Amino acid sequence: MLARIEESAAGCGEDAFMQQASAESRNADGRLLGGSIIAAIKASRIEFVISVPDIMTSEGLLRPLAEDKALRLIRVCKEDEGIGICAGLAYSGRRALLLIQQTGMLDSINAIRGVAVEYGLPICMMVGLLEKEPGVPPMQSKRYGVRIVEPILDAIGIPFHEIEEEADVGKIAPAIEGAYARSRPVALLIGRKPS
Repeated sequence: MLARIEESAAGCGEDAFMQQASAESRNADGRLLGGSIIAAIKASRIEFVISVPDIMTSEGLLRPLAEDKALRLIRVCKEDEGIGICAGLAYSGRRALLLIQQTGMLDSINAIRGVAVEYGLPICMMVGLLEKEPGVPPMQSKRYGVRIVEPILDAIGIPFHEIEEEADVGKIAPAIEGAYARSRPVALLIGRKPS
């Protein structure tokens, strides 16, 4: 399945990629597939994935990313280090994605504000929402740490997109393209563990 999506992304342009991803999502029974996310990341011309491992995405997304030769994985110790690396790559015309958990995003909010927002850089964050209940909107979660993510992103002016099932994967490439076109940060909120 991943090979077909990648082939579509490489050979047929973004419209064909979106159609293929949509067809694949109808066959996935509402699950969120790491392979589909990786294909969307590649379709966005991301070259580097900067990551602090997290429970939410480690098995279904981070492990396959580590084995993918087309993307360069850089592991960091703290999320704000990742913000700095993404900023440096953006300044040099390279595309990067920061893969973190919401607890790390909250810990790094000053770096996100100071670097991504105030300098107007296309810092693309894929944020795993640890302990978010499947099917429950983040702002209705019983988990305080999940409920506050979207209001904080709103307060600092960062657009966000919820990615919880295969049908949502089609939001990834346009969100990343938009961030680079406008030179503004974006957050992709992963609402369930990718398989």
